[in-house]
Amino acid sequence: MAATKEKELTIEEKLKLLMSLQSLDTQIDKIQILKGELPEEVRVLEDEIEGLSKRISSLNDEVAELELEISNRKNSKAMAKELITRYEKQQNSVKNNREFEVLAKEIELQKLEIQLSDKKVTDTAVKLDLKKGVIEENETVLKAREKELKQKKKELEKIIEETEKEELELQKHSDKAAKKIEERLLGAYKRIRSAYRNGLAVVSVQRDACGGCFSKIPPQRQAEIKTKKRIILCENCGRILVPTEMEE
Repeated sequence: MAATKEKELTIEEKLKLLMSLQSLDTQIDKIQILKGELPEEVRVLEDEIEGLSKRISSLNDEVAELELEISNRKNSKAMAKELITRYEKQQNSVKNNREFEVLAKEIELQKLEIQLSDKKVTDTAVKLDLKKGVIEENETVLKAREKELKQKKKELEKIIEETEKEELELQKHSDKAAKKIEERLLGAYKRIRSAYRNGLAVVSVQRDACGGCFSKIPPQRQAEIKTKKRIILCENCGRILVPTEMEE
């Protein structure tokens, strides 16, 4: 036996399905509005905290390098002092002026090494203090952002806890309603809905005007809408128009 052909929905039935879907989606939108900007604020804070953490880690690596440089310079200075002491002792036992002068030059070179090491230590210490200051500033900002994130997450979790069950139930009904609508019409609904911040794709005629953009609708067009013989869009905003009584 051949399969029974699925009954074609009337325009009125299609409009009722669209109105039902719009009502469900509007309720879901209200829950999203209740959450407000919190999800985006949480994401931005998480990104900022990650960036600050990486920057602090990088700065700490630079501090470690500077501290190592200071340590190496101090070691060079200590070694130079030891060499000077050794060369001065050797000067006391040289056999001629030439050996004395060679040692004198070595002593002079080591004294220059000490001066250079002192200068490098001083310069590096200044850089080190600056880096530590920047780390301190970043850590202060990081703590503030972490505190703010904790608060935002707490607020968001509270809203989610209060609305999650309702939102899931509404989404289930929305998905169910969407499956009953033909693909082409559903695609049009979604496109119109995404074009407006309030998410209204299906609106009724209110006081002789479009319930979405409030543009006046001519009497003849209102009469067409009431017949529910075809799907009619607002000539100004492109929303799907339904008779007022369908909202009641």
